[in-house]
Amino acid sequence: MLTLSNLPLPSLTLALGSALLALGPDDAARRPAPSLTRPAASEKAPDAEGFIQRWLILEPIRANGLTDSAVQAAVRTEYFPHQFTIIPRDGEKVTVGGTNLTWHAVDSKDYNVNLYHFAYALGKPTSYALFWAVTIVDCPEEISGVRLAIGSNAASVWWINGQEVIGIYGDRQCVIDDGVSRRLTLRKGPNVVRCAVVNGGGATDFCARFLDSEEKPLKGFTLSAPDAAP
Repeated sequence: MLTLSNLPLPSLTLALGSALLALGPDDAARRPAPSLTRPAASEKAPDAEGFIQRWLILEPIRANGLTDSAVQAAVRTEYFPHQFTIIPRDGEKVTVGGTNLTWHAVDSKDYNVNLYHFAYALGKPTSYALFWAVTIVDCPEEISGVRLAIGSNAASVWWINGQEVIGIYGDRQCVIDDGVSRRLTLRKGPNVVRCAVVNGGGATDFCARFLDSEEKPLKGFTLSAPDAAP
């Protein structure tokens, strides 16, 4: 009797490859993203360097083009209702082009948020993709003179409380503080930080933190993701 255990190596490799190809997209939701976890508490502080590690991320939307005009056209296309004002909840769905996409609350173990890990673990496309991400920054008091400092692979556009504050474009690596906004004021209470990251091919990630009026990492606030914690 011929079984997998006594197949010659080339045939075994072929058989295993065929079996993997037979798996559906749900079966290949491969494994947990190694750098991301589900939030374990309702609030989270930024890390020691001020990086924001809690986000709600929407499963990717197909997109292409990394120039200023292509990215601006992509992020200004209305994919789902209220995309610039929605405060998503963990597990909430939106419909884009007839496909249901889900928002996922994640905490990053690293200073950056690895969107490749996020999408790959869900069996979703990682290249030629647009990722929407939202977080809530809760400040104990009004803080003026701060800057949003960001990096992304590849292009990204960022909004705070509904106002576009910075964008970086082109096929680039994620570099800490690669782009820095004008000075702005964070309100006392919740502030909504929203970004759209457009990837070409290969790896994709982003990072973000606030710098205070002395250009030092801002801390002293908390991050939340609605309905994320158990």
